[in-house]
Amino acid sequence: MSGTRIQSMSNNSTQSNSRENLFSPEHELFRQTVRRFLEKEVLPFHADWEREGRAPREIWTRAGAAGLLLPDLPAEYGGGGGDFLHFAVLVEEIATALASGVSGFTTHSGVVAPYLLHFGTEEQKHQWLPRLASGEVIAAIAMTEPSAGSDVKAIRTTAAKVPGGYRLKGQKTFITNGWNADRVLVAAKTAPEAGRHGISLLWVDAHAEGFSKGAPLDKLGQKAQDTTELFFDDVFVPAHDRLGEENQAFTYLMRGLIQERLMVAMRCASLLEASLGWTVDYAKERQTFGKALIEHQHLRFQLAEVKTLAYTTRVLVDHCLVEHMKGALGVKAQ
Repeated sequence: MSGTRIQSMSNNSTQSNSRENLFSPEHELFRQTVRRFLEKEVLPFHADWEREGRAPREIWTRAGAAGLLLPDLPAEYGGGGGDFLHFAVLVEEIATALASGVSGFTTHSGVVAPYLLHFGTEEQKHQWLPRLASGEVIAAIAMTEPSAGSDVKAIRTTAAKVPGGYRLKGQKTFITNGWNADRVLVAAKTAPEAGRHGISLLWVDAHAEGFSKGAPLDKLGQKAQDTTELFFDDVFVPAHDRLGEENQAFTYLMRGLIQERLMVAMRCASLLEASLGWTVDYAKERQTFGKALIEHQHLRFQLAEVKTLAYTTRVLVDHCLVEHMKGALGVKAQ
């Protein structure tokens, strides 16, 4: 099955030919690197990770050594020095392979690292980004709470100012990379009375006193993805571990959501293409009433509809990808 997973994207005819003009030979070389890594280091062990609810820490340092982490961040901070299309390749290949155990690579590289790059001090960037790129430090972001999901302004986690920093209290849930995380970017209210204008980002040491983690969550899908609850019981966070300006996190998070939503769309487009490929392969092999399923007209109609959806989804997502590369992708409806 692992070989089928990896091959499905290259064999799938739903992809637009315009992708040849989108991805350069360098991007395609990187795609081959990602595929080889998944074939060798991930898929043979993925079933075990699904039973355990997480991948082992060692896979992160191996990914770092292979250049899979932070591929689009500047080389001066330890990144791969590529562009966003290198990151897009990583998202697509992990999705196509159904490798949920390493889907946290994309959160680590495409969510947390950009916040550090865009809003961190030079000291923070030089201290942490190279360690994220190598896999030495595993990162998570914690926004969602039991009573506040996408409504960031409704979070209840607080960070009260104290001499030298903050005291963090609260709870987060559904946190990708939560169990393995060494550092967590936490959204907390530093001025609760100010609503969305009172939220800050804290770069929290997961080994700090008062920081605890729940067991990996038992989910319906993505079983191997490391997803946990996090608890903060009066955790001290030094002032130098605040990211960006105090009480400005809502603005930062809304800016970040543009890329994060695109990441989800890229993942969905790749999964749709891959699923269609597997279905067509099965329909060619499975025999019913003396002929292959693919020869039944009604099934061919259904597959044609799905192929149309896959194609139009890919065209839309690639258009958004191009717009994002130009810095023109926004949150407002056009």
